[in-house]
Amino acid sequence: MRVKTEAKREAIVQVASEVFRELGFEGTSMVEIAARVGGSRATLYGYFASKEELFVAVIHGSAKRHFDPIFTALAEEGEEDLERVLQRFGEKVLAVICSQEVIQAHRAVIAESGRSDIGRLFYEGGPKKGVAALADFLEQQMRQNRLRRADPYVAAAHLTALLDSETVRPSLLGIQGPLTRKELREATHRAVQVFLGGYASAGKRVE
Repeated sequence: MRVKTEAKREAIVQVASEVFRELGFEGTSMVEIAARVGGSRATLYGYFASKEELFVAVIHGSAKRHFDPIFTALAEEGEEDLERVLQRFGEKVLAVICSQEVIQAHRAVIAESGRSDIGRLFYEGGPKKGVAALADFLEQQMRQNRLRRADPYVAAAHLTALLDSETVRPSLLGIQGPLTRKELREATHRAVQVFLGGYASAGKRVE
């Protein structure tokens, strides 16, 4: 019995990333990935139970590299003005989510959702963790009376939806092309203003 190693797993994910980028989700097969990795399909399935699971691992690997520094910085924020903190956070997050690479991956997940468990795998390993991390930050702001008391997870979901509304959704539908930094900044500003209008504590509401 072969022993699984993290190095081997990472090598598979790296090769799979290149194949998915080249051939797309539909055009990629586990046979092709195994051939490029230089092993058997049995070895590949020993690490990943399905193409969907491997595709999600590729997405999460890329997301981790981009998002970990953003959420780490958010968790370390001090007493700076909350509006500026959320503005900076929103711009960074949207710059990643609205990139063509991430939008294309998101479309592939949506297309396969309902026919496999790819949607659940994607959500639980990615967006769900991001919302939870944002909720932790917002809960701290509530404790400091910078935001009104509310369910922090719901508040995080609301902020995420506001950030997505002018940017991610139109991008997914192909209604708009790549957004400029100015467009992302302005969309983030509007989202943060609406969020604080509903969640800022009494006496700190934005006008």
